[in-house]
Amino acid sequence: MTADSAEPKLVIFDCDGTLVDSQHIIIKAMKTAFEALDIVPPPDNEIKNIIGLSLETAVEALTPKAELAKLGRLCEVFKASFIAQRELPDFHEPLFYGAREILQELAGRDDILLGVATGKSRRGVDKLFERENLAQFFFNIQTADDAPSKPHPGMILQAIEQTGILSENVLMIGDTTFDMEMAVNAKVAAIGVRWGYHDEQMLRGAGAHRLIDQFSEIGNLLAALDQTACQ
Repeated sequence: MTADSAEPKLVIFDCDGTLVDSQHIIIKAMKTAFEALDIVPPPDNEIKNIIGLSLETAVEALTPKAELAKLGRLCEVFKASFIAQRELPDFHEPLFYGAREILQELAGRDDILLGVATGKSRRGVDKLFERENLAQFFFNIQTADDAPSKPHPGMILQAIEQTGILSENVLMIGDTTFDMEMAVNAKVAAIGVRWGYHDEQMLRGAGAHRLIDQFSEIGNLLAALDQTACQ
């Protein structure tokens, strides 16, 4: 079966930790928010472990129970700090090696649709896509503004409904347990990446069906789907 005659597939990417390396910005903004409200900020590794969740869910996970009344304000200060960093002349939120090349390759195929499922806001995705000229590659975008936070399957289920792609032809590619659990909950393939923010043991424990070391391996995963469909 050739790429042109294969069953259409939907490849959904997480953003932070999968396509783009933003941990240093998120950690700094989160610490700024806690310090501004006179709350002891969490350690860096704890902040890194919640990257991928929608903002309010992430902040709540890091906030001591005694300080939950400040949740809304913490979110506001985090947003302001993140936006302020993004406006600095030395702002740096690089794509991971090979990301642009695989997006360009997959977007050029007639049998592939690309999607995003991210804890970022729609505004954050728009800023990233504008800066990196990525909007041209994606057919479907799901953000924290569109569905409940990961690991709820809402983002993937909405993408499936909007694209009409069968769930057995959907791959969710991400770097966190939240991505893997979301994929499992939506009954689609959960593909973990080893270059992100959660380690291999965490990804496997969350239900990852496969782990990859580089973007170029995605082509082999899609070929395997085609071979299975032909049997």
